[in-house]
Amino acid sequence: MSYTIDVNILLYASDRSSPFHAAANSFLRARPGDPEILCLAWPTIMGYIRLATHPRVFDAPLTPSAVIDNVSRLTTMPRCRVIAEPKGFLAAYREIAIDVVARGNLVPDAHLAALLRVHDVRTIYTHDRDFLKFPFLKVIDPVA
Repeated sequence: MSYTIDVNILLYASDRSSPFHAAANSFLRARPGDPEILCLAWPTIMGYIRLATHPRVFDAPLTPSAVIDNVSRLTTMPRCRVIAEPKGFLAAYREIAIDVVARGNLVPDAHLAALLRVHDVRTIYTHDRDFLKFPFLKVIDPVA
């Protein structure tokens, strides 16, 4: 079995001012002991780097070095795999995007959902309710 973590969980764990910080941080700290494979997608990783270093997102943005260290800790866990778009990915994205009418803010979610589908990842830990629009995903909110 495998699962992924959405960018919002990574951001909450890094933002001490977030009301979800403690829960997200605890969730992430438990991941090294998880027997399942954590599949992190490049869009999630890059979104985290972009947002965690942004002064309009965090009152105390992280340094690029600190964010990359956080990503490195995740991606070097023994049961972590980084996933990317395979050849022919646009066809998978098209199928997902047409089903949910992906436009505007739903485009990045459809992108991630399509990546998960082609890599046979069916569980996502997220606080974003939009992922419920993708019926093949099991959506779990670890900060609820």
